[in-house]
Amino acid sequence: MYTTELLSASTTPFSYFPIVLQLLAAIGFVGITMVATHFLGPKRKTEDKLINFESGIEQKGNARQPVAIKYFLTAILFVLFDVEVIFFYPYAVNFKELGWEGFMAVLMFVGFFLCGFIYIVKKGALKWED
Repeated sequence: MYTTELLSASTTPFSYFPIVLQLLAAIGFVGITMVATHFLGPKRKTEDKLINFESGIEQKGNARQPVAIKYFLTAILFVLFDVEVIFFYPYAVNFKELGWEGFMAVLMFVGFFLCGFIYIVKKGALKWED
């Protein structure tokens, strides 16, 4: 009974005041920044300022051309194998406590990903000559 009274007393509407205050401060900062950049920013819009600029290279053609699916596939594979490396961190931190059972689990994990990588290579997912 004491714990329910203590729990209900700690969830009063006033306990949300810091969250509301933080939200108002964030919205106020964004609003003030947007208004300030509108008034303090450059006013003269010339043709040179309105064209797209990418790394000092003049644009050629339409930017809406379709991109080869190989780029997306390579990006997805990179993320997949990058996540694999993230899962090694807990093992590296606790390898003494995990012992041989943990070592075998990591070997199985690497084996599964190695099988997936071999499958990807055999399917030709990383070939760019098409």
